[in-house]
Amino acid sequence: MPYNADIYYYAYHNEDTERIPVVLIHGAGGNHLHWPIQIRRLPEYKVYALDLPGHGKSKGHGWQQISYYSEQVIAWMDEVGLHKAVLVGHSMGGAIALDMALQYPQRIRGLALVGTGANLPVNDTFLENTSHETTFQSVVEMLTSWGFNLGTDPQLVQTARKQMLETRPTILHGDFAACADFDVRDRLEEITCPTQVICGSEDKLTPIRHSQYLADHIVSAELAVIPDAGHMVMLEKPEHVAATLEEFLTKI
Repeated sequence: MPYNADIYYYAYHNEDTERIPVVLIHGAGGNHLHWPIQIRRLPEYKVYALDLPGHGKSKGHGWQQISYYSEQVIAWMDEVGLHKAVLVGHSMGGAIALDMALQYPQRIRGLALVGTGANLPVNDTFLENTSHETTFQSVVEMLTSWGFNLGTDPQLVQTARKQMLETRPTILHGDFAACADFDVRDRLEEITCPTQVICGSEDKLTPIRHSQYLADHIVSAELAVIPDAGHMVMLEKPEHVAATLEEFLTKI
Protein backbone atom coordinates (compact mmCIF):
# COMPACT_ATOMS: atom_id res chain seq x y z
CA MET A 1 0.00 0.00 0.00
CA PRO A 2 1.35 3.50 -0.81
CA TYR A 3 1.98 6.66 1.21
CA ASN A 4 1.17 10.21 0.17
CA ALA A 5 1.33 13.30 2.39
CA ASP A 6 2.49 10.92 5.16
CA ILE A 7 -0.83 9.08 4.91
CA TYR A 8 -0.93 5.33 4.35
CA TYR A 9 -3.87 4.15 2.29
CA TYR A 10 -5.48 1.16 0.63
CA ALA A 11 -6.47 1.74 -3.00
CA TYR A 12 -8.87 -0.22 -5.21
CA HIS A 13 -9.15 0.46 -8.97
CA ASN A 14 -6.64 3.25 -8.40
CA GLU A 15 -5.58 3.47 -12.04
CA ASP A 16 -9.08 3.69 -13.52
CA THR A 17 -9.71 7.36 -14.24
CA GLU A 18 -13.30 6.74 -15.36
CA ARG A 19 -14.57 5.55 -11.98
CA ILE A 20 -15.93 7.89 -9.31
CA PRO A 21 -13.40 8.14 -6.44
CA VAL A 22 -14.67 7.26 -2.97
CA VAL A 23 -12.59 8.08 0.13
CA LEU A 24 -13.23 6.13 3.36
CA ILE A 25 -12.37 7.96 6.61
CA HIS A 26 -12.30 5.94 9.84
CA GLY A 27 -13.30 7.04 13.33
CA ALA A 28 -11.46 7.81 16.57
CA GLY A 29 -8.60 5.44 17.33
CA GLY A 30 -9.30 3.48 14.15
CA ASN A 31 -7.55 2.64 10.90
CA HIS A 32 -8.45 1.65 7.35
CA LEU A 33 -9.34 -1.90 8.47
CA HIS A 34 -12.44 -0.53 10.17
CA TRP A 35 -13.83 -0.63 6.63
CA PRO A 36 -14.43 -4.29 5.69
CA ILE A 37 -13.44 -5.65 2.32
CA GLN A 38 -17.03 -5.44 1.00
CA ILE A 39 -16.78 -1.65 1.31
CA ARG A 40 -13.08 -1.23 0.44
CA ARG A 41 -13.82 -3.03 -2.84
CA LEU A 42 -17.09 -1.54 -4.07
CA PRO A 43 -17.11 -3.08 -7.57
CA GLU A 44 -17.90 -0.04 -9.70
CA TYR A 45 -15.83 2.59 -7.89
CA LYS A 46 -12.30 3.76 -7.25
CA VAL A 47 -12.00 3.35 -3.47
CA TYR A 48 -9.39 4.69 -1.07
CA ALA A 49 -9.32 3.75 2.63
CA LEU A 50 -7.04 5.99 4.70
CA ASP A 51 -5.12 5.68 7.93
CA LEU A 52 -5.41 9.18 9.40
CA PRO A 53 -2.14 10.80 10.59
CA GLY A 54 -0.73 8.95 13.59
CA HIS A 55 -3.17 6.05 13.11
CA GLY A 56 -2.52 2.58 11.74
CA LYS A 57 0.50 2.70 9.47
CA SER A 58 0.44 6.45 8.83
CA LYS A 59 3.25 8.72 9.91
CA GLY A 60 3.02 11.86 12.00
CA HIS A 61 0.79 12.40 15.00
CA GLY A 62 -2.90 12.86 15.63
CA TRP A 63 -4.68 16.16 16.10
CA GLN A 64 -7.06 17.60 18.65
CA GLN A 65 -9.17 19.51 16.12
CA ILE A 66 -11.29 18.12 13.32
CA SER A 67 -10.26 20.92 10.97
CA TYR A 68 -6.61 19.84 11.14
CA TYR A 69 -7.55 16.33 10.01
CA SER A 70 -9.53 17.92 7.16
CA GLU A 71 -6.47 19.83 6.03
CA GLN A 72 -4.42 16.63 6.04
CA VAL A 73 -6.98 14.76 3.93
CA ILE A 74 -7.10 17.64 1.44
CA ALA A 75 -3.29 17.62 1.24
CA TRP A 76 -3.44 13.87 0.58
CA MET A 77 -6.07 14.37 -2.16
CA ASP A 78 -3.81 16.94 -3.79
CA GLU A 79 -0.85 14.54 -3.79
CA VAL A 80 -2.78 11.62 -5.29
CA GLY A 81 -4.47 13.88 -7.85
CA LEU A 82 -8.07 13.74 -6.63
CA HIS A 83 -9.81 17.01 -7.41
CA LYS A 84 -13.22 15.81 -6.21
CA ALA A 85 -14.35 12.71 -4.35
CA VAL A 86 -17.24 11.18 -2.46
CA LEU A 87 -16.39 11.05 1.25
CA VAL A 88 -17.58 8.20 3.46
CA GLY A 89 -16.90 8.95 7.13
CA HIS A 90 -17.58 6.92 10.25
CA SER A 91 -18.00 8.62 13.66
CA MET A 92 -15.05 11.07 13.91
CA GLY A 93 -14.47 10.39 10.21
CA GLY A 94 -18.00 11.65 9.60
CA ALA A 95 -17.13 14.86 11.44
CA ILE A 96 -14.08 15.24 9.19
CA ALA A 97 -16.27 14.68 6.11
CA LEU A 98 -18.78 17.29 7.31
CA ASP A 99 -16.00 19.79 8.01
CA MET A 100 -14.51 19.20 4.57
CA ALA A 101 -17.90 19.71 2.92
CA LEU A 102 -18.17 23.07 4.70
CA GLN A 103 -14.58 24.24 4.22
CA TYR A 104 -13.85 22.75 0.78
CA PRO A 105 -17.26 22.26 -0.92
CA GLN A 106 -15.71 22.37 -4.40
CA ARG A 107 -13.76 19.19 -3.59
CA ILE A 108 -16.72 17.08 -2.47
CA ARG A 109 -19.01 15.12 -4.84
CA GLY A 110 -21.11 13.60 -2.09
CA LEU A 111 -21.18 12.54 1.56
CA ALA A 112 -22.01 9.27 3.29
CA LEU A 113 -22.15 9.82 7.04
CA VAL A 114 -21.99 6.62 9.09
CA GLY A 115 -22.72 6.52 12.82
CA THR A 116 -21.92 10.19 13.30
CA GLY A 117 -23.46 13.55 14.09
CA ALA A 118 -23.27 17.31 13.69
CA ASN A 119 -21.83 17.36 17.21
CA LEU A 120 -20.13 14.48 19.00
CA PRO A 121 -20.32 14.75 22.80
CA VAL A 122 -17.70 12.60 24.50
CA ASN A 123 -18.14 10.81 27.82
CA ASP A 124 -15.93 12.56 30.41
CA THR A 125 -14.59 9.17 31.48
CA PHE A 126 -13.20 8.58 28.00
CA LEU A 127 -11.40 11.92 27.95
CA GLU A 128 -9.96 11.50 31.42
CA ASN A 129 -8.88 7.87 31.15
CA THR A 130 -7.30 8.05 27.68
CA SER A 131 -4.82 10.61 29.04
CA HIS A 132 -3.23 7.94 31.27
CA GLU A 133 -1.62 4.74 30.04
CA THR A 134 -2.71 2.92 33.20
CA THR A 135 -6.41 3.51 32.45
CA PHE A 136 -6.27 3.35 28.65
CA GLN A 137 -7.21 -0.32 28.47
CA SER A 138 -10.37 0.27 30.49
CA VAL A 139 -11.52 2.83 27.90
CA VAL A 140 -10.88 0.38 25.07
CA GLU A 141 -12.92 -2.25 26.91
CA MET A 142 -15.82 0.20 27.30
CA LEU A 143 -15.63 1.32 23.67
CA THR A 144 -15.70 -2.18 22.28
CA SER A 145 -18.52 -3.30 24.59
CA TRP A 146 -20.62 -0.24 23.73
CA GLY A 147 -19.59 -0.11 20.08
CA PHE A 148 -21.08 -3.44 18.99
CA ASN A 149 -24.63 -4.70 19.24
CA LEU A 150 -25.36 -7.67 21.49
CA GLY A 151 -25.03 -10.89 19.53
CA THR A 152 -22.13 -9.69 17.37
CA ASP A 153 -19.55 -12.39 16.59
CA PRO A 154 -17.17 -12.36 19.61
CA GLN A 155 -14.19 -12.85 17.31
CA LEU A 156 -15.08 -9.63 15.47
CA VAL A 157 -15.29 -7.75 18.76
CA GLN A 158 -11.98 -9.22 19.93
CA THR A 159 -10.24 -8.19 16.70
CA ALA A 160 -11.55 -4.64 17.04
CA ARG A 161 -10.39 -4.54 20.67
CA LYS A 162 -6.90 -5.73 19.71
CA GLN A 163 -6.59 -3.13 16.93
CA MET A 164 -7.62 -0.28 19.23
CA LEU A 165 -5.20 -1.39 21.94
CA GLU A 166 -2.42 -0.89 19.37
CA THR A 167 -3.35 2.81 19.15
CA ARG A 168 -1.20 5.14 21.24
CA PRO A 169 -3.19 6.56 24.18
CA THR A 170 -2.26 10.11 23.17
CA ILE A 171 -3.78 9.53 19.71
CA LEU A 172 -7.13 8.31 21.06
CA HIS A 173 -7.20 11.09 23.65
CA GLY A 174 -6.59 13.67 20.93
CA ASP A 175 -9.34 12.17 18.79
CA PHE A 176 -11.83 12.38 21.65
CA ALA A 177 -10.79 15.98 22.34
CA ALA A 178 -11.37 16.79 18.66
CA CYS A 179 -14.81 15.18 18.76
CA ALA A 180 -15.78 16.97 21.97
CA ASP A 181 -14.89 20.32 20.37
CA PHE A 182 -16.80 19.61 17.14
CA ASP A 183 -20.20 21.25 16.53
CA VAL A 184 -21.57 22.29 13.12
CA ARG A 185 -25.28 22.11 13.94
CA ASP A 186 -25.77 25.72 12.92
CA ARG A 187 -24.10 25.21 9.50
CA LEU A 188 -25.69 22.05 8.12
CA GLU A 189 -27.98 23.97 5.75
CA GLU A 190 -24.85 25.14 3.90
CA ILE A 191 -24.23 21.58 2.69
CA THR A 192 -25.86 21.01 -0.69
CA CYS A 193 -24.06 17.95 -2.08
CA PRO A 194 -25.85 14.55 -2.22
CA THR A 195 -25.78 13.04 1.27
CA GLN A 196 -26.56 9.61 2.66
CA VAL A 197 -26.83 9.15 6.43
CA ILE A 198 -26.39 5.61 7.81
CA CYS A 199 -26.92 4.48 11.40
CA GLY A 200 -27.21 1.21 13.27
CA SER A 201 -30.55 0.86 15.03
CA GLU A 202 -28.80 -0.05 18.30
CA ASP A 203 -25.99 2.52 18.20
CA LYS A 204 -25.18 3.49 21.81
CA LEU A 205 -22.29 5.87 21.08
CA THR A 206 -24.04 8.03 18.47
CA PRO A 207 -27.74 7.17 18.86
CA ILE A 208 -30.20 7.49 16.00
CA ARG A 209 -31.22 11.01 17.08
CA HIS A 210 -27.83 12.28 15.82
CA SER A 211 -28.38 10.73 12.40
CA GLN A 212 -31.96 11.95 12.26
CA TYR A 213 -30.75 15.49 12.98
CA LEU A 214 -28.34 15.28 10.05
CA ALA A 215 -31.08 13.98 7.75
CA ASP A 216 -33.48 16.71 8.87
CA HIS A 217 -31.05 19.61 8.42
CA ILE A 218 -28.96 18.72 5.34
CA VAL A 219 -31.16 19.62 2.42
CA SER A 220 -30.32 16.63 0.21
CA ALA A 221 -29.86 13.99 2.92
CA GLU A 222 -31.57 10.62 3.19
CA LEU A 223 -31.44 8.36 6.25
CA ALA A 224 -30.93 4.59 6.25
CA VAL A 225 -31.23 2.76 9.58
CA ILE A 226 -29.54 -0.66 9.60
CA PRO A 227 -31.44 -3.06 11.90
CA ASP A 228 -29.73 -5.03 14.68
CA ALA A 229 -26.46 -3.10 14.40
CA GLY A 230 -24.51 -0.87 16.76
CA HIS A 231 -21.95 1.91 16.32
CA MET A 232 -19.60 -0.31 14.28
CA VAL A 233 -22.38 -0.91 11.79
CA MET A 234 -20.06 -1.29 8.78
CA LEU A 235 -18.23 -4.18 10.49
CA GLU A 236 -21.38 -5.78 11.86
CA LYS A 237 -23.45 -5.55 8.67
CA PRO A 238 -20.92 -5.08 5.84
CA GLU A 239 -23.15 -6.34 3.01
CA HIS A 240 -26.07 -4.17 4.10
CA VAL A 241 -23.91 -1.05 4.41
CA ALA A 242 -22.15 -1.77 1.09
CA ALA A 243 -25.52 -2.15 -0.67
CA THR A 244 -26.74 1.14 0.83
CA LEU A 245 -23.58 2.91 -0.32
CA GLU A 246 -23.83 1.44 -3.83
CA GLU A 247 -27.44 2.56 -4.15
CA PHE A 248 -26.48 6.06 -3.01
CA LEU A 249 -23.47 6.27 -5.34
CA THR A 250 -25.54 5.35 -8.39
CA LYS A 251 -27.45 8.62 -7.87
CA ILE A 252 -24.32 10.78 -8.09
